[in-house]
Amino acid sequence: MTSTASAHGIDIAYESFGSPDGRPLLLIMGLGAQLIHWDDELCEQLAEQGHHVVRFDNRDAGMSTHLHEAGAPAPGKPAPYLLDDMAADTAGLMDALGWPAAHVMGASMGGMIAQSLAIRHPERVLTLISIMSTPGGAVAPPSESARSVLFAKPVTTREEAMTQALATWSVIGSPGYELDRERVQRLAGQAFDRGHDPAGFARQLAAIMASPDRTEALTRLNVPALVIHGADDQLVPLSGGQATAAAIPGAELKVFPGMGHDLPRALWPELVEAVTKLTAGHAGPAR
Repeated sequence: MTSTASAHGIDIAYESFGSPDGRPLLLIMGLGAQLIHWDDELCEQLAEQGHHVVRFDNRDAGMSTHLHEAGAPAPGKPAPYLLDDMAADTAGLMDALGWPAAHVMGASMGGMIAQSLAIRHPERVLTLISIMSTPGGAVAPPSESARSVLFAKPVTTREEAMTQALATWSVIGSPGYELDRERVQRLAGQAFDRGHDPAGFARQLAAIMASPDRTEALTRLNVPALVIHGADDQLVPLSGGQATAAAIPGAELKVFPGMGHDLPRALWPELVEAVTKLTAGHAGPAR
C-alpha cells in the first residue's frame, strides 16, 4: 500500500516491506524512475534478511510532488533544485518515518542523492550503498549510444512508453543477461500510469548537471560503504563506481561482469547477501 509523507512542502509517496522492528533500509531510485523500479521481489528478499525496507518516489517522479510551476529547464536558466534538495527530501521522509538514521541504498541518481545525504547529514546514515553511480564531475561520461537514449524524444502514450523502454534497456541494460522484456514493458506501463512527466525528468536531469562534484566531500565521510557497479555499464561507466569507492575511506567496491545500468534478477541473491553483510555488521548509531 502506498502512503504519503510531507517534507518541507514536498509530498513523498512511499511503500514499506518487512517488520518495523527490522534494520531500516531506505531505497532511492534514479533519474526519471519510480519506487516500482525497486522490484517487489527484491524488496521482499531484503525484508526476509531482517530489513525494514522503504522505497519511495523522488520529487518530480511517480506519485510524489511534481514541481509543474517550475516548468522545463532552459539554457541559461538556473536549475529549479539540486541533488542536495532531493537529499533533504530524503531526510524529511526519514523524519516522518521516525527514523533517526537508516541504511541508505541508492541507484544511479539515487546513489548521488544517497552520497549527498551522507555528506550533509552524516548522522542519519548508518551505512551507504551506492549502485551504478558516480561522485559527479566528468569521471563517467555515457557512451554515445547511451546518451542518445537518455535524450530520446519524450513519449505521449502508454504504448509509446512501453516501446521506448524496450529500446532504452536494450542499449543500457546488462549485456551479460537476457533482457526481461515482459518486466521492462510492464514497469514502463505502470510508470506511465503513475506519473508520466517529461518536464519532471528534465528537472531531475538539470539537478544532476547543476550539482557540484562530491569527490572531495566524500573523502571526509566516516561511514561504512559498499559501492556496486556493472563492468558493462554504458550510461554510467565503471569509472564512476571506481571513483566513488576511491573517494570514500574504506569503501568496498563490488563489480559485476556482464551487468549494465540495471539490476538483473540473477544478481539479486548476491546483491542481497552483500547488503545484508554490511547492514548486519553496522546496526548501531551512525558514525
